Amino acid sequence: MDDLQQLFPESLLRSGTIVMAGPCSAESKQQVLQAARALKDQGISIFRAGVWKPRTKPGGFEGIGTPALEWLAKVKKETGMLVATEVANERHARDAVESGVDIIWIGARTSANPFAVQDIADYLASLSQEQKERLVVLVKNPVNPDLELWIGALQRVYGSGVRRIGAIHRGFSSYGKHLYRNPPKWRIPIELKRRIPGLPIICDPSHIAGRRDLISSLSQQALDMNFDGLIIESHCNPDCALSDKEQQLEPEVLGYILQTLVRRSEKASTESLGLLRQQIDRLDDELLELLSKRMRVARDIGRYKKEHDMPVVQAGRYNDLMQRRVEAAERLDMSGEFMRNVLSAIHEESVRQQLEITTKQ
Repeated sequence: MDDLQQLFPESLLRSGTIVMAGPCSAESKQQVLQAARALKDQGISIFRAGVWKPRTKPGGFEGIGTPALEWLAKVKKETGMLVATEVANERHARDAVESGVDIIWIGARTSANPFAVQDIADYLASLSQEQKERLVVLVKNPVNPDLELWIGALQRVYGSGVRRIGAIHRGFSSYGKHLYRNPPKWRIPIELKRRIPGLPIICDPSHIAGRRDLISSLSQQALDMNFDGLIIESHCNPDCALSDKEQQLEPEVLGYILQTLVRRSEKASTESLGLLRQQIDRLDDELLELLSKRMRVARDIGRYKKEHDMPVVQAGRYNDLMQRRVEAAERLDMSGEFMRNVLSAIHEESVRQQLEITTKQ
């Protein structure tokens, strides 16, 4: 898949970073043009706006629909900005492409549905070669933290013959109260980057945060993790927005945030870093040795349990161990959630190895 330079010309990047901005929803012609002009004044070259906005529950504002594409075309003509919008099905994609939209993205709810993604991909396959070379297609992560589903959606688009492809990380839905509307689970987009090294990944801090006061710090985190760009919701009067008003920034505020962000240099001297990485490598080797020893003990326990007809999983012991280890990790300045994930993975592998022993005839 294409790298950043092939996806967007250098002239559209801010210090090597893609920036797409605009209101969550295209609400009126006046609102769209006002936002586009204000964002253009802030140096933004790519204007985004939602045309189709199906909400979680019926009754809310669900977008203007196809007629709003004319407003995006006017933005493109008057400002010279590229325009982008979300598509959820084949008809949306067709209407957007035929109206001259430069960038379409497949939303999180749609990317979780292989049938819908394939319908869009089948339409993209029918485009002329010239259209395929002009169009940029981005794929948001599915609502659930399923990397294979995300990769599958990207592969379906790639199979259409479109080559200007990228991903958008917008976080993952989660039950209960959290700091973020959609917790980022950074390890998933990082693994996506490892699996598809040339794939540009754009962060959507607006949907991760759900609150405008968190967008600046999330944007810097994304750049620090070497994301290729940002897609941020911006409205000239956020408190009056018809959708997602809590997470939209005024154009001037967005401009200020973008000026404060730091893109770390990859060309800095790495001699000292190399020495530190050697330490990491040695410590990783030691961890592997310790884990191997732990699994040998786990297998011994499995043999003992088999001889004495004991169940493999003993929840009380596991819960007690988890609580004590998490508390110890936090005293050592490590995240409790991190230690829970580590212990859960170790326990799962221990159980697997013990089951192999206890079920063997």
